[in-house]
Amino acid sequence: FPAMIPLWMIPLAVGTGNALVLKPSEKVPGAAQLIVKLATEAGVPGGVLNVLHGGKDAVTALCSHPAIKAVSFVGSGTVGRAVYDMATRHGKRAQCNMGAKNHAVVLPDCL
Repeated sequence: FPAMIPLWMIPLAVGTGNALVLKPSEKVPGAAQLIVKLATEAGVPGGVLNVLHGGKDAVTALCSHPAIKAVSFVGSGTVGRAVYDMATRHGKRAQCNMGAKNHAVVLPDCL
C-alpha cells in the first residue's frame, strides 16, 4: 500500500494539471520518496510532486493551507473522519477512503 495508494493518486492529479503534496505514513515513508524521485528523473517538473513527512502537524498544515484546494485520504476511520472534518472546515474538497480491508478468497484447488 505505501506505493499503490500514491500510484492511484499521482496520475490523476498530474494528468489534470495539478501539483500534489504526498504525506506518507510515518511508518513507511520510503516508497513515496522513491516514487517522487523516479518521477522527477523521468521528467516530471520540479514542484509538481512533493513529499511532506510528519504526523498530525503535517496533516493540519495541509488541511488548513489556503493554496491547497482538495485533500484525499486513505486509512483508518478515526483519522479519516478527523481529516475530512478539518479539510471541509477549511473549505476544501475532501475524499476519505476509510477502514478498508484486503479480502482474499482461497479456493480448495489453490496450490
